[in-house]
Amino acid sequence: MRFHFPLYSSSSFSLVSNFTFISSLPLIFSSSHFSTFISMAPAFEPVSPPHQEAEPQTATPHHTDTVNNFGNDGQVVGSKSKVTVVGSGNWGSVAAKLIASNTLKLNSFHDEVRMWVFEETLQTGEKLTDVINKTNENVKYLPGIKLGKNVIADPDLDNAVKDANMLVFVTPHQFMEGICKRLVGKVRGDVEAISLIKGMEVKMEGPCMISNLISEQLGINCSVLMGANIANEIAVEKFSEATVGFRDNREIAEQWVKLFSTPYFMVTPVQDVGGVELCGTLKNVVAIAAGFVDGLDMGNNTKAAIMRIGLREMRAFSKLLFSSVRDSTFFESCGVADVITTCLGGRNRKVAEAFARNGGKRSFDDLEAEMLQGQKLQGVSTAREVYEVLSHRGWLELFPLFATVHEICVGRLPPSAIVEYSEKKPRLSLLEDPACYQ
Repeated sequence: MRFHFPLYSSSSFSLVSNFTFISSLPLIFSSSHFSTFISMAPAFEPVSPPHQEAEPQTATPHHTDTVNNFGNDGQVVGSKSKVTVVGSGNWGSVAAKLIASNTLKLNSFHDEVRMWVFEETLQTGEKLTDVINKTNENVKYLPGIKLGKNVIADPDLDNAVKDANMLVFVTPHQFMEGICKRLVGKVRGDVEAISLIKGMEVKMEGPCMISNLISEQLGINCSVLMGANIANEIAVEKFSEATVGFRDNREIAEQWVKLFSTPYFMVTPVQDVGGVELCGTLKNVVAIAAGFVDGLDMGNNTKAAIMRIGLREMRAFSKLLFSSVRDSTFFESCGVADVITTCLGGRNRKVAEAFARNGGKRSFDDLEAEMLQGQKLQGVSTAREVYEVLSHRGWLELFPLFATVHEICVGRLPPSAIVEYSEKKPRLSLLEDPACYQ
């Protein structure tokens, strides 16, 4: 079998270097591209990145002092935080369930968790919010799972957020700009936010991560939570991990960790918003590629190669965009673990498999509508957005997997092109010096 993209030589662009073991249970990868590896806990000191464009940092606004007032036990002094989840799809409902179980236990939070619901009329003629509040269950996007009696569904976005000082954003990324515009001037001055959204906006001036979009439009600090998180598995309380990416305030990060952590959901903070968020965004493109492989019955070896090359391109793309991205982030739950689980069981892989089995003759829009019951794919739109960045910056030849995924999605190439040979090879020497592209 011949590959459309080369299986890069180990001397050209080593994925990881100069890491230090501090864990007694390392996970060793057999490929020469993976030199030293980790256990479940964070294990590495960050490697200093090369001099290049730094990730745009949004300063924590001064008006967040109220929510940052913690005692020695990590509890908020003199006030209780109120949490609103903005979004109520499959993952949003699971996030509300996790949070609601903790607000009942932690004295620093009000018990009630508001969940903004984009109102829909069910086949029964009932409103989705009414059914959620009556049954304590999101019957459309998370059927069979009780959310917690302290979860209140609210179809009014302004009302849902008006009293909250901790906002959890978890909607399809293509809706976020509109949601932020609606919320300008509507959120409290002491709000902290966290994004569980996997995607980015591409603007004339360049790519904009969703956490930055939230910070810039609403004037609030925004952390991120990403990880190997298939929502339906977490909903039934199977063990999983996640990564909170934060900028400069570890106390806030620890508050998010407390809000989400349960015995079956282990959350770790990492001071690398850009790296954590890009991992969560880019892995969906890799999952589309893995789905093509499954749809063409190419087998596990091919799929493993796709995952390795995908992780490699994720790391290269992230570090070309933001010099602050840490190599160690790719070995947290948000990195390699999320790539693995999404390529094995996520919705992007599932729909891409169907696309390939139909020879690319049915559109992703049709398959999404048929297979996902109202849920949205992220990988196809993210592949387009990544392609726009690569094309604008002259990087297409450096990222053959990312480029090929998009070209298959839009019908320029057949699904089989994911593993077809091409004489076009990336200029690997330039990948070794990202400063060349600034």
